[in-house]
Amino acid sequence: MRLDARDLDILKVLSTEGRITKTALATRVGLSPTPCWERLKKLEKAGLIKGYRAEISLQKLGAHVTIFVAAELSDHTAASFQTFEAAMQRYDEVMACWALGGGFDYILQIVTRDIDSYQRLIDEMLDSRIGLARYFTYVVTKPVKGHGVPPLSLIAGHQE
Repeated sequence: MRLDARDLDILKVLSTEGRITKTALATRVGLSPTPCWERLKKLEKAGLIKGYRAEISLQKLGAHVTIFVAAELSDHTAASFQTFEAAMQRYDEVMACWALGGGFDYILQIVTRDIDSYQRLIDEMLDSRIGLARYFTYVVTKPVKGHGVPPLSLIAGHQE
């Protein structure tokens, strides 16, 4: 799907303000409401908009810890990767998991109540035979930047 500057503007606004009204969105991107709505529906139908979510303030919800884990699998067969990836879907504490090229096999983002809860989770993963051989723990001490808007025009190859 070829995107123009208005499509990218719509995506940019929605990536930070998912609950904006259609009229306000149209005003922000310089369109009248009907053409803006048609573009929005086109973007949704093409799968460019995967969903609308609320950003939850974990600090206000309660004590927690965010941890990044660099994970290595015991072997590197397709079946091993599939087993590990399927297992990641079952752990609510695993907020994100990325397969990597290079030194480690995966990076996991984990959010849990405290370090003890994290260690119990890792122990469970090690005992469950999902292929986890080694892991390295990185505790987040403070958020610096997150949930930024991706460089949409660079990714889409848009030239102004």
